[in-house]
Amino acid sequence: MKTLRTSALAALTLGAMVGTAQAETVTVGMITTLSGGGAGLGVDVRDGFQLALDMAGEHSIRLVVEDDAQRPELAVQIAERMVQSERADILTGIIWSNLAMAVVPSTVAQDIFYISPNAGPSPLAGANCHPNYFNAAWQNDMLHEAAGQHANVLGYENTFIMAPNYPAGTDALTGFKRYYEGELAGELFTQVGQTDYAAEIAEIRASGADSVFIFLPGGMGISFMRQYEQSGVDLPIVSAGFSFDQDVLPAMGSAALGVINTSQWSPDLDNAANEAFVSAFQQAYDRLPSLYASQGFDTANLILSALSSADISDSDAFRDALRAADFASVRGNFSFAPNHHPVQTVYVREVVEVDGVLTNRIIGTAFEEHRDVHGENCNM
Repeated sequence: MKTLRTSALAALTLGAMVGTAQAETVTVGMITTLSGGGAGLGVDVRDGFQLALDMAGEHSIRLVVEDDAQRPELAVQIAERMVQSERADILTGIIWSNLAMAVVPSTVAQDIFYISPNAGPSPLAGANCHPNYFNAAWQNDMLHEAAGQHANVLGYENTFIMAPNYPAGTDALTGFKRYYEGELAGELFTQVGQTDYAAEIAEIRASGADSVFIFLPGGMGISFMRQYEQSGVDLPIVSAGFSFDQDVLPAMGSAALGVINTSQWSPDLDNAANEAFVSAFQQAYDRLPSLYASQGFDTANLILSALSSADISDSDAFRDALRAADFASVRGNFSFAPNHHPVQTVYVREVVEVDGVLTNRIIGTAFEEHRDVHGENCNM
């Protein structure tokens, strides 16, 4: 990683992004995906998190990063090592919901805080919520609910829906259907990590659909979109931002142009925190930030804000400080619902080309002050 110039760092560090007031070193264990088809997501979460520490001039957080290789059993082993050997105070970083379900419950039961920068499986927002678990990104359903709502606005009446068969995929299709008012031309669960979508595209072609909704993050989305473009099927696609963000757009190329997707963040959001983040990220890493990078950045600043007013050894005080979310989020207005999941605006974006680079631009708003439906089952 390139080091930010001192002058740029001073100019871009925001007053709300303060460092910790406590002198003791706090260990944060980051378990994330740094290899395989989902590596781009984990790399961006890691880089966004590290950038926030760099911009705050933070030296009292010890960040330990390990690659889970998208394997639940490995993630569990790493979590145990982080807690037992590294004496981690906080765990974070997991991208995939099946890994989160394997790691989070046992982690928080040990009085360790887990703060998610991405995965938001529905059980952890509902019946299995926990005082030590916070999600700084979204609950899985949220962006897909917005996609379903916007499909109605676009006039789609017979949509074919598809997602990988794991907890986030189930939440994706459930969320889309919760707000979508039309008929379903078909509903498919694919394999996690799948690379060949010929059979699925043939089924879409024969379905009579007027549109397609997909949730295929990382390499899965790249493979699908390349094959979809080559197939000649020209049905419009609506999706959530996970499948059409900066981590995959360069590899998708022209196949992604014009795709409508929904997200709580976009590089063109007009607020001071986001402008500083996008500029600093490009300077530090020579690329545009993604949704995942923005979530890593916000997660780090959430932790820093809590540490600035509470000692982590006082769990109740630190928990209250996290709930306050007293930091300048790159997404704009943001707060926690009682189940420790975000209340936030969800935007409608379109994939466009700017100066030869594919990116997203906001074209509307799907929801304001939106929260997940699972909080009613949380008894904290």
